Amino acid sequence: MEVKSTLRVIHQSDYPGKRGVIDQQSYQRLVGWPGVVDTERVRIGRATYKPGAYEQLHWHPIEACYYVISGTATVRNFEGQEFEVSAGSMIYAPPGIAGAHEWEVHEYLELLDIRATTDTTRKIQFTVDKETKRSYIELEDLAYREALSLKSFYPADD
Repeated sequence: MEVKSTLRVIHQSDYPGKRGVIDQQSYQRLVGWPGVVDTERVRIGRATYKPGAYEQLHWHPIEACYYVISGTATVRNFEGQEFEVSAGSMIYAPPGIAGAHEWEVHEYLELLDIRATTDTTRKIQFTVDKETKRSYIELEDLAYREALSLKSFYPADD
């Protein structure tokens, strides 16, 4: 029996970043993206934020895990509780509004973004209005995230 290696080694410099969710963020697709390294269940990206960046309170329909490589920020949860994060911190946000979080970046922030799905439509995020607690997503954001069709949320017709 012959076995051929499927191991892949990549370098982030080979994959240029593009604008992230907000203007002060850059995002590099590293693992689990078409044309980079295809995977079945995990997607990893590298996000960087400029000092002063602010990402509104939001939540995801899937788990999100972030590992801070460098920099500092304040992360707030749905109840407004603050957490100071820096290199070595991990932030775990369960799916749904109870896992909602916002970022206030103090110095250049670099982190790994880890998701347990390769489905782009499930990686969307919903902004939370702090006063009413209502969630929404702009049509432009759905288009930018390639999520205009949410068929991944509905079971296939058999």
